[in-house]
Amino acid sequence: MVENALLGQIRNPHSAFRNVKGGNGILKRSEKEKVVEALHDKFSRARALLLTDFRGLNMSAMNELRSQLRDASVEFRVVKNTLMTRAAEGTDMALLKEHFSGPCGVALSYEDPVAPATILMKFCEANSALEVKAGVVESQVLDLSGIKRLSKLPSQEVLFTQLLSLMNAPVTGLVRVLSGVLRNFIGVVEAIKRQKEGADN
Repeated sequence: MVENALLGQIRNPHSAFRNVKGGNGILKRSEKEKVVEALHDKFSRARALLLTDFRGLNMSAMNELRSQLRDASVEFRVVKNTLMTRAAEGTDMALLKEHFSGPCGVALSYEDPVAPATILMKFCEANSALEVKAGVVESQVLDLSGIKRLSKLPSQEVLFTQLLSLMNAPVTGLVRVLSGVLRNFIGVVEAIKRQKEGADN
C-alpha cells in the first residue's frame, strides 16, 4: 500500500510523495528504502525509459495519458528527483541524471521499446503542455529528436502482424516492408551517433 502511493498510484500526480500516514511530506527512512528498491528494480528491467515534465497537464489530461500508456503495457510513474537519483544508480536511468529537475514522470516499457515513444509523441501533438525531455532505450540515450524518430518505427506487435501477413506473399513484398523498417531504424541509429559526436565535441 505504501509503495503504490509513493510511486504515483494516486489521483493527484503533483502530490505523489505526500506522507501516506501523516500527510506532512516527510517519509520515514524505511519507506524511502522501499521506494528506492522498487524503482531500482523497475529501472533495471525496463527496455525503454522516457523522462517527461508534466507540470502543465491538468488532472483530466494526466489520467488520459496514464490510460493510453497502460493500454500499451507501459507504466507511468511520478517520482521525486532525490529518490529517483538514488534508485537510478547502476541502471540505464542513471544516464539521464542531468534531466532530473522539476516534476518528473517516467514512462517505462518492459516489452516493446517503441510503444512509450509512439504514445508520448502522439499525446504531445494534442497536449503541448507535456514535455518529453529525453530517454534511454536498450542502453542508448536519445534526445527529443531521437525519440521522435523512434516513435515512427512500427511496434513489435504491428511488425509481427505485418510479417505474418506476408508469409504467403511474394518475396518482393517482404523485402519492401523490411527495407522500410531498416531505413527507419538506421535513422534512429544515425541520430544517436550525431548526438554522441556532438557531446564529444
